[in-house]
Amino acid sequence: MPLRVRLVLVFALLTALVLGGAGLFLYDRLGSNLTSGIDMSLRSQAQTIIAGIGDNGVTFPDKAALVDADAAFAQILARDGTIVESSAVLGSHPLLSTQQVAGLTRPRLLEKNVPAPSDQIPARLLAVPVGGGQVVVVGASLEARQEALNGLATLLWIGLPIALATMTLVSWMIAGAALHPVERMRAEAAAISATEAGRRLNVPSTNDEIARLGDTLNEMLARLEAAIENERRLVDDASHELRTPLGILNAELELALARARTPDELTSALCSALEESKRLSQLAEDLLVLARSEGRRLPVRLEEGDVGAVASAIVDSFGPRAADQGVSIDTHLDGSPIAHFDVLRMRQALSNLVDNALQHTPPNGHVDIVIRARPDAVTVAVSDTGPGFPPDFLDHAFAPFTRADIARRRPDGGTGLGVAIVRAVAEAHGGTARAYNSAKGGAVVELLLPLSSA
Repeated sequence: MPLRVRLVLVFALLTALVLGGAGLFLYDRLGSNLTSGIDMSLRSQAQTIIAGIGDNGVTFPDKAALVDADAAFAQILARDGTIVESSAVLGSHPLLSTQQVAGLTRPRLLEKNVPAPSDQIPARLLAVPVGGGQVVVVGASLEARQEALNGLATLLWIGLPIALATMTLVSWMIAGAALHPVERMRAEAAAISATEAGRRLNVPSTNDEIARLGDTLNEMLARLEAAIENERRLVDDASHELRTPLGILNAELELALARARTPDELTSALCSALEESKRLSQLAEDLLVLARSEGRRLPVRLEEGDVGAVASAIVDSFGPRAADQGVSIDTHLDGSPIAHFDVLRMRQALSNLVDNALQHTPPNGHVDIVIRARPDAVTVAVSDTGPGFPPDFLDHAFAPFTRADIARRRPDGGTGLGVAIVRAVAEAHGGTARAYNSAKGGAVVELLLPLSSA
């Protein structure tokens, strides 16, 4: 059921309840007021009759002045229920029974049908005991009261449905006007496709909930556009990175098969092919890590360990390469670097950082791994004495396939996934990673591992 219909139905139901309640209240109040007026008139008439009773208790001096035969009537009844005096309209019918007269000790109001010349009419009676055991009974017809109530009921039965229909129609128009911007934005959103980069919804300048909804949808479209662009760029870069080792691998195999080769030539070709195959495997593994890191889905197996021991093992593995480049690698510990982390993922992250630092450190330079234990975390910072990051590169240093020098290509530049994987590993441990330039020159990438990693 459309929202507009649901809103109007709810409004119509609530309006019907309110109007119905108001009608019943008005009907009840009118009936109560009319009854109160009749009771006041009856008390006044009773007092007049009681005041006119003579010393013998039976005179009814001015009947015509006491009662209106068309609307009111009176009787004086003896102790045994017989009529002492009565309005002519009542004839010889007593208004109260013998039992009612005998049991009357104080003024009493009651309703009953009384005889009339043509028919019985509903009436309201006031019975007042007086001296000598007599009872003065005055009454008034309720027909006028009932006619007034019937007239009001007729007006309510006619007017309330008209009012309900009118208010329902107005609510239908108001709901339509209120929801029109939403429907317009829905139609615009349905028309936006992935090929229409930069298209946004037209947001009304009302600064209300509808406008805020439009702003939120536009922000969502911007995020989706950025995600699509990142995905497209990731696929393009991955395709480019895969094409190079695949091309080399195919060329090596084609050359090996082009003519007869000596065992040494075949061994060299196979070694080259194996190297490219390892690069392909590493690239596939890196892409898998990045894919799993979306939404922090990268699996980690946490166990208590010494971050310094992992860093020392990394330094030992990169020692020969650093020596060939004329670069020194040092590890510095500040406190006890014990934390809960995934050893394999940590080795992968530190290896990427050291490998990246060695690529950018000139001969006679040095790479430092500084590990600091803080009350709530352990930080691992890898710095080098190279040229550092370009200022405009720091904002997207952790983006996949991003290189500080876009002109560099493998083997000097790598795939551009190493630092992105460092951030993925840090976030999988509930930590963070940041890149900046040292005040003394050179690049620094810092990895933070919280002690309460999840």
